[in-house]
Amino acid sequence: MPLSFAELGVPADMTARLAERGFTTAFPIQAATLPDALAGHDICGRAPTGSGKTVAFGIPLALREGKANPRRPRSLVLVPTRELAAQVRGELAPLAAARQKSVAVVYGGTGYHAQLKALRQGTDILVACPGRLEDLIDRRAVDLGDVDTVVIDEADRMADMGFLPAVRRLLDATRPERQTMLFSATLDGDVDTLVRRYQHEPRRHVVADEPGTSGDVHHVFWKAHRTERVRIVADLISHTAPAVVFCRTRHGADRLVRQLSAHGVKASAIHGSRSQAQRERALRGFANGHTHALVATDVAARGIHVDNVSCVVHFDPPADHKDYIHRSGRTGRAGADGTVVSLVLDEQVAKVRKLQKSLRLPQKIAAPEIGSLRRSAPRTPAPSAQPANAGTRPQGAKKRRRRHQSPRTSRLGT
Repeated sequence: MPLSFAELGVPADMTARLAERGFTTAFPIQAATLPDALAGHDICGRAPTGSGKTVAFGIPLALREGKANPRRPRSLVLVPTRELAAQVRGELAPLAAARQKSVAVVYGGTGYHAQLKALRQGTDILVACPGRLEDLIDRRAVDLGDVDTVVIDEADRMADMGFLPAVRRLLDATRPERQTMLFSATLDGDVDTLVRRYQHEPRRHVVADEPGTSGDVHHVFWKAHRTERVRIVADLISHTAPAVVFCRTRHGADRLVRQLSAHGVKASAIHGSRSQAQRERALRGFANGHTHALVATDVAARGIHVDNVSCVVHFDPPADHKDYIHRSGRTGRAGADGTVVSLVLDEQVAKVRKLQKSLRLPQKIAAPEIGSLRRSAPRTPAPSAQPANAGTRPQGAKKRRRRHQSPRTSRLGT
């Protein structure tokens, strides 16, 4: 039976703030970690993206005693991407406000003025991407010497993106007796090195998807000629939008957006070469339905946190099974079903079959058959795959029809 936050030891004022936001009972990761986190223990948690980790570590951060001095935060949350940094800050701010604490966020791709101002004023909880935070330390705009609580969120993605040396330097700059909470989808390799080096007798918690929080995800692999892929994706988006399409390179993502536009599909690119303002604008347009597809690179695979993504398309196959899981985890969230389509060129068949085997997916690569997929009614009208204006659908239209049943169903995702 789900536990209430009060039963987990959360004070009344915080439970009231959570109730205002619709949180009355704890998700599994929150129920597992909150008692230990509130008691000051180091936490080593493995749980999928979207499982409620931010609230799990946000409550202890908000309840920490003491206020920050200018340029000297008391708590630090390290995240791999700008988008995740902004999302975490948004989740933490209402919790912190319940105890009159401030939250600031620092990341690259945007100007320094607002970030420097927040640090000068003093911020209790600092959410940061490692690169920008080290830059600000070099500028003597921030000092981590008072940090007594550190959260490393999505540590496996940190490792994949090459951030762990910076993470180690940042941890070394905090108080040695700090509380360290680490959350990750995997706890092996470089992540385990962090656990052994920086945590003291951590309480380990492994939580799988909560029943009902992740929908069924239908995985299909389609054989496609190089010259046919754009048309297939345009037709697919028309059938299943909103969709996230993954490309291998930034140039490829920009090119695909232009090609989809020629087919009448509204799409935006999101990758490391885009400014933060451009990335936020793309996410905002996708979330409110003004665009029907986001075309992204792997750098953005964990920065995209939008509910109701009906379909993920691997325009270019992922580098490995971890990238496949990270990409595919953008759909099937918050109890909704989803579809994952991989387009496979002749020269990619062997690599894809190896990927299917490692993920225990049926080793079948079929001809494209869009009509076999569950058709969605997106938040706003689906585009036409013709170079003409998209039709309209009433705002109150039913969002989803019952999906096409298929034996090839999995719960892969993060």
